[in-house]
Amino acid sequence: MTASPMLSPQDEAGIARRAIPLLDLTDLGDACRASAIDTLCRAAREGSVAAVCVWPQFVGQCLRGLHGDPIAVATVVNFPTGGEDIERTVEDTVQALRDGAQEIDLVMPYGALLRGELAPVRDMIQAVREVCDQGQPLKVILETGVLGNSEPIAEASRIALESGADFIKTSTGKTAVSATPEAAEVMLKAIRDHGSGGLKISGGLKTVANAATYLSLADGIMGPGWATPKTMRLGASSLYADLARARDAVP
Repeated sequence: MTASPMLSPQDEAGIARRAIPLLDLTDLGDACRASAIDTLCRAAREGSVAAVCVWPQFVGQCLRGLHGDPIAVATVVNFPTGGEDIERTVEDTVQALRDGAQEIDLVMPYGALLRGELAPVRDMIQAVREVCDQGQPLKVILETGVLGNSEPIAEASRIALESGADFIKTSTGKTAVSATPEAAEVMLKAIRDHGSGGLKISGGLKTVANAATYLSLADGIMGPGWATPKTMRLGASSLYADLARARDAVP
């Protein structure tokens, strides 16, 4: 991630207060247990974040643990490998929605895109969009660290948005390279050019300075005030602790 300018405690507190409502507080660890989900839900309620994002088997537990708070429960499908089995992915999505998932994070079949086979990419996104028929937000994960440079990231962004994605998301957090400001800039420009859509940054977000970098990018490309929970999310497992520290340091 590119270096961020030094921030005063007042700057950090302001960024934290902007960023916390945008959080998709996440636990997609391979060893995730029910006790960790309870902790996640407590932190989500304390912070009044936008959503929690968990493995499908924990959706029901999150719904109970959030006690009716207006925090969405998101889950993942076709995750993390970005396979090409559309039927299986649709079945998993339908089951997640039956279990009460309110947002779906779908991994694009990015291998097909890299081979130049665009039809399977469009078909999967459109098929999942169709089963999210009650308006559940669909976030499409591009896996930008694997796509690599700006051209395939821009193409993936366009295809996802044209196929019905509500958000385009940088990464699963499971690859060597996750979110980068360079990828986020390409994605924001695609959203701007498309005329609608949101951005989710995921993978490697740990500090207030990281959040500041992406908020500054969004402000510069989309305009101040664009970044709200309906248009921008920050997906992270450990970022909340640093944001809460900064928020609480300045009354």
